[in-house]
Amino acid sequence: MAQAVEEWYKQMPVITRSYLTAAVVTTVGCSLDIISPYHLYLNPRLVVKQYQFWRLVTNFLYFRKMDLDFLFHMFFLARYCKLLEENSFRGRTADFFYMLLFGATVLTGIVLLGGMIPYLSESFARIIFLSNSLTFMMVYVWSKQNPFIHMSFLGLFTFTAAYLPWVLLGFSVLVGASAWVDLLGMIAGHAYYFLEDVYPRMTGRRPLKTPSLIKALFADDPVVVARPANVRFAPPPAEELHQD
Repeated sequence: MAQAVEEWYKQMPVITRSYLTAAVVTTVGCSLDIISPYHLYLNPRLVVKQYQFWRLVTNFLYFRKMDLDFLFHMFFLARYCKLLEENSFRGRTADFFYMLLFGATVLTGIVLLGGMIPYLSESFARIIFLSNSLTFMMVYVWSKQNPFIHMSFLGLFTFTAAYLPWVLLGFSVLVGASAWVDLLGMIAGHAYYFLEDVYPRMTGRRPLKTPSLIKALFADDPVVVARPANVRFAPPPAEELHQD
């Protein structure tokens, strides 16, 4: 069993493995009182006035207390982060990292701006950890890129992947969780999907092109698609026909 888990962990792509490890270590460390969540949560005042810039990152690593909800989000993090990195972003690790960076930036910006809007500021003030929202963003992006895959929810009913975010949102409401967290992830995911997939098809321009600085951090191996030998994709030359 331990060997199977080790092999499963080693086979994860680099971004998925790194994020999952950081999330588990951070959450376990807080559960054992080794790390204090008060040093991790998003606090704009402490970031700006006391230069605690690490909070812009650590609020995406803590998944609250270790319970069924934690296991639930770890499953979705491991599954959909891995699916995206191995399929949609295969051979494009830098682009995948940039997607996560874009999502984290959008989520942080929404919370900061929402905290300035009357009647909404109190709701946004309660959102101090965005880890669940970033995970939900990955689920949303995957569902948009794989809309026709058939899925089942707890064996109760089947649906296509395009409706997965809405099914999970409804489940969160049923169990009494905050819908804001999932909605933020959907907003960030849709922003990425529109700017990366829809807008370039409409205009021919790609606004989310990964900066060269980020590409330099990741040395991606080119993806080579093997083609069987002696396979023709066009009719043979006329001279070859006459030789037979």
